[in-house]
Amino acid sequence: MKWFLIFWAGPIVLLGTWYGLSYYDMNFGFFMLTRQTHDLVFQIYGKILGLPPEILPGLVARAVVVDSLVLFAIIAFRRRRQIAAWWRERSGNGAQALPSDDSLSSAP
Repeated sequence: MKWFLIFWAGPIVLLGTWYGLSYYDMNFGFFMLTRQTHDLVFQIYGKILGLPPEILPGLVARAVVVDSLVLFAIIAFRRRRQIAAWWRERSGNGAQALPSDDSLSSAP
């Protein structure tokens, strides 16, 4: 599971770092981090997809959010027993006894 998360977070961090640095033109002498490269990459992707380059960052961000939600849903499903045990422990000691029907029907 650790490697699964590493292989998920690695590309997201790499893409986010590149986007942030190139958007603000903090290139540190690297051509790939210049604003010109940033604009060129989105122009190329825009032409390939037939979309205006201005909307692509928003689409990528939405895709990252949706993919992350799907990934965390899969992880939560796989660890549902551990999550349920943690929740029970957090909310009190084990399952709380519910009042019986007899105690509810008898009025003082």
